[in-house]
Amino acid sequence: MKIGILQTGLVPDGLAAEHGQYPGMFERLLADQGFTFQSWSVVEGEFPNGPDDADAWLITGSRHGAYEEHDWIPPLEDLIRAIHASGKRMVGICFGHQIIAQALGGTVAKYEGGWAVGAHTYDFADGPRTINAWHQDQVIDKPEEARVVATNPFCANAALLYGDSIYTVQAHPEFDDAFTEGLIDQRGRGVVPDALLEGARAKIGTPLATGEMSDQIAEFLKTGKLT
Repeated sequence: MKIGILQTGLVPDGLAAEHGQYPGMFERLLADQGFTFQSWSVVEGEFPNGPDDADAWLITGSRHGAYEEHDWIPPLEDLIRAIHASGKRMVGICFGHQIIAQALGGTVAKYEGGWAVGAHTYDFADGPRTINAWHQDQVIDKPEEARVVATNPFCANAALLYGDSIYTVQAHPEFDDAFTEGLIDQRGRGVVPDALLEGARAKIGTPLATGEMSDQIAEFLKTGKLT
């Protein structure tokens, strides 16, 4: 099964040599799940021909806001709607979660409560899961067709399910602790309040639900069902 990865952001230069780009992180997250992968750097204007270029789709995170005026955002929203109309399955993570919601009628904005950085725990149907997060923007109003399937007090729409075709998550199951600590050092300073950064650093080593999220995302891409 071929997964098309739509890359919407670039890893900071100081971290790319060690960690690679975002598509590679997802390939590692979903390793041994029977997938092949092809990536398109939509943030750099590279797009597939359409939904049929892959069997299912995944949209990565980004430092950009879904509501920002970039040349690549309108065609990405058009592609999202085309994939949705085709019935092919799609997963969105962080910015991917947000841009899918925006493309399908929801609202994304900077959250008045500020940033979520580092390990955060979310209430899923089968219990709590701790995942690394890195975001200030949130889906403030979800699309009418979307159903909330994970939440916490900081992020009401932490994961959304659109029937059996789209599943999106605000947090970053593909971020390990080393990459998160790198973001704290290289992207967070002067952007995220120092107290939040140090609080996130103190949580490094908290057990993460990486395996559970990998299995759930893989199962959804294959069957349209959440485990």
